[in-house]
Amino acid sequence: MTAPTPGQPLWVDLGTSDVNDAKRFYTELFGWTAHVSGDDYGGYTIFNLDGRPAAGAGPLFGEGQPTAWSTYIATDDADDTAILVEDAGGKVLVPPFDVGVQGRMAACLDPAGAPFTVWQAGTMASAEVVDVPGALTWSELTTRDVERSVDFYGRVFGWAARESQFVGQPYVVWELDGQMIGGMQPMVGPGWPDDLAAHWMLYFAVRHCDETSALAHELGGHVVRPPTNFPMGRYAVIEDPQGGTFSILESA
Repeated sequence: MTAPTPGQPLWVDLGTSDVNDAKRFYTELFGWTAHVSGDDYGGYTIFNLDGRPAAGAGPLFGEGQPTAWSTYIATDDADDTAILVEDAGGKVLVPPFDVGVQGRMAACLDPAGAPFTVWQAGTMASAEVVDVPGALTWSELTTRDVERSVDFYGRVFGWAARESQFVGQPYVVWELDGQMIGGMQPMVGPGWPDDLAAHWMLYFAVRHCDETSALAHELGGHVVRPPTNFPMGRYAVIEDPQGGTFSILESA
């Protein structure tokens, strides 16, 4: 096993109010197979794509928590990183704890309230398939507090923020050791609901955006934003039956 580089996004999972229905929805939508862990891991589900881990799903931590996708970021010491999170103005929601021999994790919020998880790898390092249809292809922080986010993720994970433009709007590309690892979309201008909280938006690659959007609707999901063309291809925003939001991307 190759240890992930500290600061590298390495895994995504879904915290959901109905794990069984999530398995039904996502296996049919993306062609995943669901593999349920034993009682030692609370019935946590690994979604495989072509036999390789692509994402996960598990029950919610506490009552009232919304169904949502979460980004995991690698660290070589979850306890030290949790301290850094607090020092940099974030919040540790769930202090570091061991997940059997698989690793050690902590659930956190950045200063704007966007949730993420830090992961110190044990026997489980990262997703083994990305950037192919049915797998994660891009992670994007959506926030109103760009300046503070740049400071926070730089201090905690060593990320560099490269200013850019996207469809005529400001955009930030996150880089780690010179490698592009994700983006940041500022919530500026009209079109952003006042009650939309800061969050990480996950993009899953698909072959056909329109067909996948229609299938999501048939499976009980909701198409929040219908298929739309943009320079990178064609994308749509989907909400699963329990309210977990994600995007799909048909690459140009």
